[in-house]
Amino acid sequence: MKKLLLLLAVVTLMSGCAVTQKMGVEYKPEVESHKMQKEFDTVPLPNGPRVTVAVYSFKDQTGQRKSVSSYASFSTAVTQGAEPFLISALQDVGHGQWFDVVERVNVDNLIKERTIIKQMRDMYEGPNAKQLAPLQFAGIIIEGGIIGYDSSSESGGAAYRWLGIGPQTQYSKDIVTISLRAVSVNTGKVLATVTVTKTVYSTADSFAMLKFFRDGTQAFEAETGLTINEPGTLAVKATVEAAVVALIKDGRERGVWDFRPAPTPVVVKEPEAPLVIEPEKKAEVKVPEDVAAREGVAPPAEKNKVTPFPEDKKVLNKLSYLYAKPNEDAQKRWQLPAGTKLTTVPKENGWVFADDSNGHKGYVQIINLSE
Repeated sequence: MKKLLLLLAVVTLMSGCAVTQKMGVEYKPEVESHKMQKEFDTVPLPNGPRVTVAVYSFKDQTGQRKSVSSYASFSTAVTQGAEPFLISALQDVGHGQWFDVVERVNVDNLIKERTIIKQMRDMYEGPNAKQLAPLQFAGIIIEGGIIGYDSSSESGGAAYRWLGIGPQTQYSKDIVTISLRAVSVNTGKVLATVTVTKTVYSTADSFAMLKFFRDGTQAFEAETGLTINEPGTLAVKATVEAAVVALIKDGRERGVWDFRPAPTPVVVKEPEAPLVIEPEKKAEVKVPEDVAAREGVAPPAEKNKVTPFPEDKKVLNKLSYLYAKPNEDAQKRWQLPAGTKLTTVPKENGWVFADDSNGHKGYVQIINLSE
């Protein structure tokens, strides 16, 4: 039993050291990423140019202080300057294709700097000094703020002990609420408005051991634990990003703006198999050997045993086809323009076999020929 207690004590002490060592770790600053990066990327693009908007203020309107049970805290529960979160979310939503944000939070500093530039130009360049470009105006003002922070809206935990040894878990839930609206500068009409809430969790895990020795005259007690609180500032940032996405969707439903139509999908057809045309079998025509040789039907004869058909020189009188057979339903071999000179051999039914001496041979009707 003593060995078991000693082992538990060593484990507990090691765990406590692991927790306390976190206090001596130096952490490098990191650029905070969007908590809703996927939602930001999937927002459809606007059906038109970017909308110019202005943000004058986006502050804490709750007056809520940090919840501390032992003393009165004067620290606020949420950040007092959430405008950078809203401006960044407006610039980044939809890959930066939705809004152009103009500076209005510190517009007094901007006007003062422009006044200094104008005075310097007037001094050095005289009355012909180049004027500054006018400030870009906004058609829509984005307003709102943090309207609620409910501390410890829900809390609880669980624990158990066996022989004075056991773990314990506790949790607490806060709720942050923000409101966001788009107001038309031209008419003052509220074009779209949304309210978004987010839950902020805090958890605490601990392990405790309590044992009495020597008839209750000596006691050994050890406890170790770790508490994790979700940063309230990052919770506000994530809620602002969600509100910007919700404002875009609400504005679309109210007809303030619209999404770009989805592109028509391109259907790629599979290439068709090539059409294979088998050559037609030529009917055997009993013709003299010399004529068969000229028509490419048979090789030249060594000797003229039969007198060849007489050849004529003709000219096409119109655009005509040369057919594979003396039939208009036969395959068309060549298309020759009018005026083409041909060497012809008469055939039956008003057809002749023609050759233009350029490798183009076939059958043509004699009515298409002239002397």
